[in-house]
Amino acid sequence: MPDDVMNKSLVTNGLNTRFIGQNVLYYPITTSTNDIARQQAHAKAPEGTAVIAEKQTSGRGRLKREWVTPQGNIAVSVVLYPARKDLHFLTMAAALAVQYGIQKTTGLKCQLKWPNDVLINGKKVCGILLESQASAESAEYAIVGIGINVNMKLADYPEISAIATSLADETGKEISRVFLLQNLFVEMEKLYLRLKAGESILAEWREHLVTLGRSIHVRSGDEVFEGIAEAVAGDGSLMLRCTDGRLIKFTAGDVTLR
Repeated sequence: MPDDVMNKSLVTNGLNTRFIGQNVLYYPITTSTNDIARQQAHAKAPEGTAVIAEKQTSGRGRLKREWVTPQGNIAVSVVLYPARKDLHFLTMAAALAVQYGIQKTTGLKCQLKWPNDVLINGKKVCGILLESQASAESAEYAIVGIGINVNMKLADYPEISAIATSLADETGKEISRVFLLQNLFVEMEKLYLRLKAGESILAEWREHLVTLGRSIHVRSGDEVFEGIAEAVAGDGSLMLRCTDGRLIKFTAGDVTLR
């Protein structure tokens, strides 16, 4: 299948899911798929609605960083209506779904870096941005935004080529984004249904974390902490054993592997 062809019917045709990816909104260009997905959530769109864009003009990652989405990549946001207790685990589920989807599509082995990066050979191939509206008691909706470097050539982006990679660069060939999206949706739905059934995916996610046991820097706000990534807590928070012996828990932060 030529990779320059992408539309709603190609994605949904033959897709073996109950709800994730069955309702697709496709845009050749938009500001941010997460923004469109949020509008859909407020309008009570069906759970699993997927917003796909060929190109984003205002794509963003964690900590309000810009996320580059040139032609040939995947930018998708999925609308979910999870239980409040499952919010902590949606980023884990998304990361595992990306890992399994990439492996099924390309055979490439991925690693996960806390909190939400997917790596291949130590370089970032995917970023995940979870945005939600919730109270202490309930969750109204969650948006799982996923950006995967598929067919971009990192040589064209020297500013990020030292830290990022793409599936095409790793395999030496063009990858079908439609096939990858379908595999991603199948794996995401499996993991999400496991969460809804009360099953924990924490151990499975932890098993694939390349962060644990490594010497790292964690940037939290204006502070930088150095130490060993000792463990992850039950909610996915990172436990850092600092060089001065303190054990600090991080629910968010920017990690650099040393």
